[in-house]
Amino acid sequence: MDHLRDWIGRSESAEDVAAPVALTGLAATLDHDNPPWPAGEVPPLGHWLYFLPKALQRDIAEDGHPHKGGFLPPVELPRRMWAGDTLTFHRPIRSGEAITRRSTIEEVTPKEGRSGRMVFVKVRHEISTAAGVAITEFHDIVYREAAKPGDAPVPGERPAGEAVWQRRIQPDPVLLFRYSALTFNGHRIHYDRDYCRDVEGYPGLVFHGPLSATMLMDLFLRENPGARVTGFRFRAKRPLFDIHPLTLCGAPTATGATLWVTDHEGFVAMSAELEAERS
Repeated sequence: MDHLRDWIGRSESAEDVAAPVALTGLAATLDHDNPPWPAGEVPPLGHWLYFLPKALQRDIAEDGHPHKGGFLPPVELPRRMWAGDTLTFHRPIRSGEAITRRSTIEEVTPKEGRSGRMVFVKVRHEISTAAGVAITEFHDIVYREAAKPGDAPVPGERPAGEAVWQRRIQPDPVLLFRYSALTFNGHRIHYDRDYCRDVEGYPGLVFHGPLSATMLMDLFLRENPGARVTGFRFRAKRPLFDIHPLTLCGAPTATGATLWVTDHEGFVAMSAELEAERS
C-alpha cells in the first residue's frame, strides 16, 4: 500500500453558505423545541451539515460512497468508518455566512490489527469565514477488511469514571435516516439492513460516528447553556447499532467535560474530551 502515501499533501477547497434550514433540521433530529446553542449561530459540530458530497449518481459505488480515488486515496479495503476527530473552535460561524473549507491529506498510515489490515487517513480541514479561520479540524478515517466468519468482537472497555449527566437513546431507522439525509450521506450501513447484514457483516444498522459525537456535544450544551466550546476531540471505540439502546454520559472537569457513549452492555463506544469557556 506504499503508493497510497502519494496522496499525502493533496488539497482541495470548497465553498458553501451556512444555511439556517440545515440547523432547523438538526434541532428537530436532536429533539429540541428550543436548541441550546446561541440563536443565529452554527452550533459546535454543525459545520458537518455543510460542504456535502456532490458525486453524481453514476459515480456512486455499491456501498453508497463515491467511487474511491480523487481527493481521498483509493484504499482497496471495503469498510470505511469515521474513527475520530480533534477540533479547535476559534470563532463562531453565523447562520447565513459564506464559508470555505480547505482540506489537506496529512497522513496515510497502513497498520495490522486484530481484525486484519487497516489504513488510517488523517485529513486537516480549515473552515473559514470572511473574519478568518473559524474551525481547525483533524479528521481520522479508518479503512478495514471485510468481516469474516468467526471474527472476535471488539474488546469492551468500561467507563473510567461516574457519569454526572446521562441521557438514554433508543436508536431507530428513522433517526439514522434523518441524519444521513441532513449530511447527504449515502453509506448504506446506516439505512439498508440487508446490505448491512449480508455484505458488511453487521448485526444491525450502524449508528453514525458523527451523530454519536454530535449527541455528546448536545448533552454538554443541554447541561451547560451559555458555555462557549473551544475544543473537542473524540475517538470511536466500538460500533453501535439500531437494535440496542445507548447511553450518553458526561461529567464536568475544570476545563470543560469528559464525555462518553456506552452501549447496551455498558461498554464505551465513544470517548470524548471537551474544552469550554463558561459564561
